[in-house]
Amino acid sequence: MKYKNQVFDSVLDLVGSTPLIKLNKITSQLHGDFYAKVEAFNPGHSSKDRVALYIVEQAEKQGFLKPGDTIIEAISGNTGFSIAMVSMIKGYNCILAVSSKASVNKIDMLRTMGAKVYVCPENVSADHPKSYYKVAKRLHKEIEESVYINQYINQLNIDTHYKSTGPEIWKQTAGKITHLVACSSMEGIISGTAKYLKEQNPNIQILGVDTFCSGLKTQHDTKVFNEREIYSYRIEALDEKLIPTATEFDVVDEVVKVSHSESAHTARYLAKTEGMFVGYTFGAVMQAVFQLGAENRFSEKDVVVVIFPDHGSRYMSKIYSNKWMNEQGFFDHFNKETVQNIEFIR
Repeated sequence: MKYKNQVFDSVLDLVGSTPLIKLNKITSQLHGDFYAKVEAFNPGHSSKDRVALYIVEQAEKQGFLKPGDTIIEAISGNTGFSIAMVSMIKGYNCILAVSSKASVNKIDMLRTMGAKVYVCPENVSADHPKSYYKVAKRLHKEIEESVYINQYINQLNIDTHYKSTGPEIWKQTAGKITHLVACSSMEGIISGTAKYLKEQNPNIQILGVDTFCSGLKTQHDTKVFNEREIYSYRIEALDEKLIPTATEFDVVDEVVKVSHSESAHTARYLAKTEGMFVGYTFGAVMQAVFQLGAENRFSEKDVVVVIFPDHGSRYMSKIYSNKWMNEQGFFDHFNKETVQNIEFIR
């Protein structure tokens, strides 16, 4: 076991080396073997721990960061907690511009970790002065001795997973992986992991996941960003209003669209079948697997790895709240939970 008989200097020593866990009940009617790369085993409970630690350490090595400096970032998902955690342990100030779509739980956690938080409106364009992207850039210009991480365009985001997540999956599957399924907007995690795996075996299929209010699939398929596809969204860290340049579409073979409702129900369904309590993005990834399975896209010999980016505790006021689910119209007219496209796997 990873932690057995070991003593660590700090929680940062626990970043990475997350387990690969076989999925059994939820995939019982699908062809092939399915495994989850469970990033919730990182100390900050998400894959963003890898990115935050790697980027900060690279900035230190290159002399961009020194004790007492300020780290600034624009976030919509889990990156903020990871940056706040790393900043606290390493002695940096932390300022985060956060989209208002982030759950109350997440914002409270950021403040608890010592970060100064600016909550920015979600329903504005990426180039609007009040968007969390623009607010972070403005704060960086105004605050001396600050570093703006900018995960959405930072090549180090990709390098992180090329050097860690990709090799881990390759080793854990003994090189037998045939498919990788991950969220397209998870910038570095799909790009870096896929890049490494494709170098080991170019026949591995890389399947990205996008939602119906995001433009990532169209960007992948046509190389054109269609702003008309963008509308109000609900999945933190998956829906995007811009195309992150840290996403390398050339290593992604296909992008699959999923709905918010089905993604939410699929996440809840996993807890009842596999005992895993995971985030909204997992629901989207697994929903894509179900849709592909219904199309007979997997064979008995396939080894499919899905990336679960974070832990369900970050979504207690959202998909794990019946009140929130009902407000979104995700329950039927009897206010009961539905499973929709999950039915075929029962």
